[in-house]
Amino acid sequence: MDILNLIRISAKALLRNKTRSALSMLGIVIGIAAVIAVVNLGEGLKQSTANQLSDMGTNLIMVMRANQRRGGVSMGSSNVQSLKVRDCELIEKNAKNVTMVSPVVNSGGQLVNGSKNWSGTVYGGSPDYLEIRKYEIATGVNFTDEDVKKYAKVGLIGQTIAEELFDDGEDPIGKTIRVGNMPFKVIGTLKERGENSMGMDQDDLVVMPYSTVQKRMLGVDYIQQIVCSAASENLAEAAVEEIESILRASHKIPEGGDDDFDVRTQQEMLEMMTSMTSMITTVLIAIALISLLVGVIGIMNIMYVTVTERTKEIGLRMSIGAKNAAILMQFLTESMILSLIGGILGVILGLVLSYVVSLAMSLPYVVNVLWMVISFVSCAILGLIAGFFPALKASRTDPINALRYE
Repeated sequence: MDILNLIRISAKALLRNKTRSALSMLGIVIGIAAVIAVVNLGEGLKQSTANQLSDMGTNLIMVMRANQRRGGVSMGSSNVQSLKVRDCELIEKNAKNVTMVSPVVNSGGQLVNGSKNWSGTVYGGSPDYLEIRKYEIATGVNFTDEDVKKYAKVGLIGQTIAEELFDDGEDPIGKTIRVGNMPFKVIGTLKERGENSMGMDQDDLVVMPYSTVQKRMLGVDYIQQIVCSAASENLAEAAVEEIESILRASHKIPEGGDDDFDVRTQQEMLEMMTSMTSMITTVLIAIALISLLVGVIGIMNIMYVTVTERTKEIGLRMSIGAKNAAILMQFLTESMILSLIGGILGVILGLVLSYVVSLAMSLPYVVNVLWMVISFVSCAILGLIAGFFPALKASRTDPINALRYE
């Protein structure tokens, strides 16, 4: 049978039951759309994470407190007091591949300016903290080493804090606001950075001298983190080795003993975030593929119903000379048409859906062409599988019994 004629006959048969054909394609459309949307959004999330980590500096190194373990169970790191300001001084003095070092302490607090208040996060660091973390000053000035020595009550605020605590057009510089029970003077504002890939507002912060947060707010003698800047991205691994060696010696950790700190580079954090995103994306793809499988089963079910309804037509065609192969090909073609049209509509819907969600979540819009091809080819294969058994049943119909079928 001519292939074009076969497609024309199959299309006419499907158009006789437009609603049923549309409903049978719905599962394929939803399944493919879900796969395309999930993959594209996953790729957009990965790119967004990479961009934001890059904005923080590709040569950033973070030293964190190691998790505390008891009886083989992780107790977290919040109570670990292994990092001290002295560790920063040793790294700055002895690590040749490190250019800048800053202690980090942070605390949440209620910020108050007159009748306005806002719950924000206060970060304490050295004057180099802003440059290490790639924050830029919009107005005002940074605090100094002298401010650190004096536990000065000064700070720089992010744009979210400025918007929430001050009226439009009001200059925050020189104004005094309160965090908890401690007043401090605003000496600068930071340029806007927006939300990160996890949806956290990067402008909802106050940056103060670490000594101020450490002594006046928290009343502790340890720090929570150390951030360093390697001389270059290529020297980051060498810098990590230097830092680990210095801290192991400073903390008197014996050979073979467990470190009470954890050193990570931007590349390691990117790989960790990418791994987490890939894991979530894989789970969502698996769920979408189940939806696609349900759609294939729906097409198979509809094709069985179609074969049963058209038993008399099949018998009539066989009686005037139609071969079993021709009957088989016709129903296979109908199944393929349903699957391919459903696949095309699913790809279009998936692209639109991922674009809308990317726009709403401020993510880069990334199209994974490979998965589009895989999805479309899968539709053809699944359509073939879904239609094979109903088509086989139709091709093996006894024409005499088929003509008697009511």
